[in-house]
Amino acid sequence: MACILHIDTSTNVCSVAVSEDSHVIFQQEERSGQNHAERLGTFVDEALSFTDSHAIPFDAVAVSGGPGSYTGLRIGVSMAKGICYARNLKLISVPTLELLCVPVLLRELVEEGALLCPMIDARRMEVYAGLYDRGLKPVRPVSADVVSAETYKPWLDRQPVYFFGGGAKKCMETISHPNARYIDGIEPLAKWMQPLAERRLMTGQTEDVAYYVPFYLKDFVAKMPKKLL
Repeated sequence: MACILHIDTSTNVCSVAVSEDSHVIFQQEERSGQNHAERLGTFVDEALSFTDSHAIPFDAVAVSGGPGSYTGLRIGVSMAKGICYARNLKLISVPTLELLCVPVLLRELVEEGALLCPMIDARRMEVYAGLYDRGLKPVRPVSADVVSAETYKPWLDRQPVYFFGGGAKKCMETISHPNARYIDGIEPLAKWMQPLAERRLMTGQTEDVAYYVPFYLKDFVAKMPKKLL
């Protein structure tokens, strides 16, 4: 198996974890949302000191690849790239919306045939969301959505849909469909990256350290119709 350093700074939470052989052996989190650059450096130093003191060699660095905060993603990816260069490690990108699904699949009883709809909050009634089946196969591409009672109706009419993540509160206030399910308290955390990162490492889904760029929210905004901005 593998030892992987995991970094997530895609939202207001800064988190770092280390996994070895499918077990999380180190983790740190902070939710202040204001000092990712400072806290991430401290957390990474602690993680590297922990693994070095136990003579555990890293195989890769996994980083949350967005969508998410421009500043947060930039800080996290820059740190991940620096470690990969310094230690000659592989770089793994974990989509933030897939990352949000992991604690739901691990802790919640998701109905057979249901869809997962992780959401990241944006301004006004906008969210950045994806739709996945229980095997994390995309049902619809990640997109910027303006939440209304009709936004997810085609899927809600066919099956239960679980809404969660920072943008789900907007759906709770707007969507009252009988197939809508809501889960509170779901955050993208580094400790949940382990199964996704290990799978990508085992299947060779790694990134070019020199050219990798995360999935910034601004990329969505640039493509949105002006009437929605």
